[in-house]
Amino acid sequence: MFTTILAAGAGAGAPPADFDVLHALNEGGVISWATAIILVSMLFFSLYILFTKVFEQQKILNQGKRVRASFWSSGNLREGAAKLAKDSAYRQIVDDALLAQDQYKELTDPVEAHDWLHGSLTRSEASINSQLSGGLAFLATVGTTAPFIGLFGTVVGIFRALIKIGAEGQASIGTVAGPVGEALIMTALGLVVAVPAVLAYNWLQRRNKAIAEQLSGFSNDVLGYLASDGRVRPVTSSSAAAAARKPVAPVAKAPQASTTA
Repeated sequence: MFTTILAAGAGAGAPPADFDVLHALNEGGVISWATAIILVSMLFFSLYILFTKVFEQQKILNQGKRVRASFWSSGNLREGAAKLAKDSAYRQIVDDALLAQDQYKELTDPVEAHDWLHGSLTRSEASINSQLSGGLAFLATVGTTAPFIGLFGTVVGIFRALIKIGAEGQASIGTVAGPVGEALIMTALGLVVAVPAVLAYNWLQRRNKAIAEQLSGFSNDVLGYLASDGRVRPVTSSSAAAAARKPVAPVAKAPQASTTA
């Protein structure tokens, strides 16, 4: 495609040539076809990982909004967990915390309750973050290797083109530029695959970091609630609004002493 445009602008007197991607792959042989299939497969799986991870991340972000809106207005953690979806990441943290609290009563070796609960919540966060990070290593691998795979296809294509030109005994610019230009298409394809993978990796990592911070804050709030037997809980927008609407008792003024002449 690119070489067709370049060949069209070379001049009206130039002889027509059949330069396109399929012709370049056929000239490159089995190696060029295998390289192209690998790059296209990388692109397909990269896009698949991108869309699935965006869906998973957005799902957890929406769950966080519902938690901030209604969870802490419940009477206790079990009532709050009942309001959350069964596949919610925040409910997993609450369920793991309640399970750790029940298991602590069965321990025979003396362990600080804070350390036991903190360790359980940390494992729960790590499990969620590990699920969110799944597939990102593939994006990083594609971003680093796709240009070199495309370059390999270009080298093979140029090598085969030069052998063919040498066998024909024609070394003019017209006979060399076409096959070499077609071979360079593989490098362009490698870049087309690598750049979106790198951008998607960085963007998804940034969103994962934001989600991890939200989960860590929620986990710390749950730990504070359990450690204080429910006396410590975060201030939500609804509770703050209720406190603002609560009437303030007027302050009684002290009687002033009267002075007589």
